Amino acid sequence: MTPAEKPGLRMTAQEYAEWERQQTERHEFYNGDVFSQAGGTRRHSLIGTNIASSINRVLRGHDCQVHGSDMRVHIKATGYQAYPDASVVCPPVEGDSDEVITNPVLLVEVLSTSTADFDRGGKFGHYRQIPSLKEYLIFWQDEPRVEQHTRTPDNLWLLREVVGIDQVLQLASLGLPFDLRDAYDKTDVGS
Repeated sequence: MTPAEKPGLRMTAQEYAEWERQQTERHEFYNGDVFSQAGGTRRHSLIGTNIASSINRVLRGHDCQVHGSDMRVHIKATGYQAYPDASVVCPPVEGDSDEVITNPVLLVEVLSTSTADFDRGGKFGHYRQIPSLKEYLIFWQDEPRVEQHTRTPDNLWLLREVVGIDQVLQLASLGLPFDLRDAYDKTDVGS
């Protein structure tokens, strides 16, 4: 569900944080509204897991941490709290609790039909307000395609689109390569 749709619950940020700890499903939060996370497909889940695993592999020997879709990101500037499909945070890790980070350097979303417009628009608008964020990757689940948004030193965002299963993406935030084939491993995408 996106903030454009009618939310089911209203609460303060503190009430949300306490309530969310007790839930079996994940919910995002913005401006007092709580939004259920839509259920994902096996392909969506596999691509998200592949991405987090692949980034973790290229980060061996580095201090940065990779988190999957269970780590909540709090955007202090807007109050939005989201669960990206993957995130990378480098020391010092900041957040109000072990359940949230506020200073990711890289965020990843895997597009779903129901969330694609929001992930590429409104959610990215929130993410851009994170001072530490250097890179935002948006992966398609029906073709080997990724939008790479990178922050420049003068605080502009550049878009690079990478298409093709044989492509290697340079992660600008980490200075490391990422093989698109790894993202789509064990899926029928790009084969």
